[in-house]
Amino acid sequence: MKTFKTLTIIGVFLMALYSFTSMVQEEWEVPEKYEKMENPIAADTDAAIGKSLYSKHCKSCHGKEGYGDGPKAEEQEGDLGDFSTEEFQSQSDGALFYKTTFGRDDMPEYTKKMPDDEDRWLIVNYMRTLAE
Repeated sequence: MKTFKTLTIIGVFLMALYSFTSMVQEEWEVPEKYEKMENPIAADTDAAIGKSLYSKHCKSCHGKEGYGDGPKAEEQEGDLGDFSTEEFQSQSDGALFYKTTFGRDDMPEYTKKMPDDEDRWLIVNYMRTLAE
């Protein structure tokens, strides 16, 4: 009986530890090639298209204003970020392009849904308009 109690306590502890660590999301590791990549599309080019693409592909999770409060946000496990913050906006365009392109965890890869790199660059430009 004593062994069963001990194993139960250890099991509960390990489950709690796993739950806590799974809530903490790892930092994105963006390859240097992408960190240094420059956006080939001027910020004011096709702004309406960038907004439309964001609305179609991103808004449901990231929200209209990019606060991470879209209707599907509750279903996601990780932090969806707040595109209006200085921390988010300080990332390079290439890093945002990489994250939008390849995704990870709950963030999907968009190379199939949006095979044209230009569309993802337009979304990066639109995300820049969401700064505080």
